[in-house]
Amino acid sequence: MTKSLKNRFFWVTAFISLILDQLTKYLVVQNLDLKETLAVWSDVFHFTYVLNPGAAFSFFQGEAWLRWLSLVVSIGLIALAWLGPAMNTLEQLGYGFILGGALGNGIDRFFNSCVVDGKLLTCVVDFLDFRLIHFAVFNLADVFINAGIICLLIASLRHQPPTPNSRRL
Repeated sequence: MTKSLKNRFFWVTAFISLILDQLTKYLVVQNLDLKETLAVWSDVFHFTYVLNPGAAFSFFQGEAWLRWLSLVVSIGLIALAWLGPAMNTLEQLGYGFILGGALGNGIDRFFNSCVVDGKLLTCVVDFLDFRLIHFAVFNLADVFINAGIICLLIASLRHQPPTPNSRRL
């Protein structure tokens, strides 16, 4: 009899997140020209192909350490799932989503480049463009990282020990 894989939801979530992120980026790069936009719902939601040399909202533009941060976070999460304790389902989903997103954007940072102000920089492919709220263009890796954070926040709230001054209902 084989032993079941510890934290299997973590591994499945990370794998599916990474595949979806990379597949959607591939489809955008193959089907749109840089800065081209495709209206899904005019003036509300578009696919717009842009390259982002920074992190969220283009912060830290051109910083070489962003690629290494993605790698370190990914290795840390893999070590946590492999060597750490069995996690509950929400924790597995949360860390799995974050790993999938970190790997997806990390792959971009290692293999995609763009020129900004005459400098060759590493870039992430972004394409989700919510125009109704004038939000930054982003990608599925960003969505997965945020979904992972939400899962971890919910998991942490569920496991809050009662404070000494709290009353039992």
